[in-house]
Amino acid sequence: MSNYKIGDILEGTVTGITKYGAFIKIDNEYNGLIHISEISTHFVKNVFDYLEVGENIICEVIDEDEKEKQLKLSIKNINYKLIPKYGKIKDTKNGFKPLQMKLPIWMREKLKELEKNIN
Repeated sequence: MSNYKIGDILEGTVTGITKYGAFIKIDNEYNGLIHISEISTHFVKNVFDYLEVGENIICEVIDEDEKEKQLKLSIKNINYKLIPKYGKIKDTKNGFKPLQMKLPIWMREKLKELEKNIN
């Protein structure tokens, strides 16, 4: 039985970037690839303009190879940034820590809400 299905929205971490796309770690079992054609609805000249290694993102499953535990992923039709690429959060004693911890939760809730409105 498959862990994921087409259309699932997942969190992942960018583990590598090439000229043709980005590799994403989803969990201890599954990895995925976002092909350069699945990064934006506009022409993408350089994947590094959109993603960076170590960045946590939201992505959409567009295909799955259950046997190989590989996913084909897309970010071109969703707001994929969990934390802005520029102006990263800097903590003071407590500072932004509570917001940093809650942001992924709020984003997942909002994505679920948006998915319900689409369906």
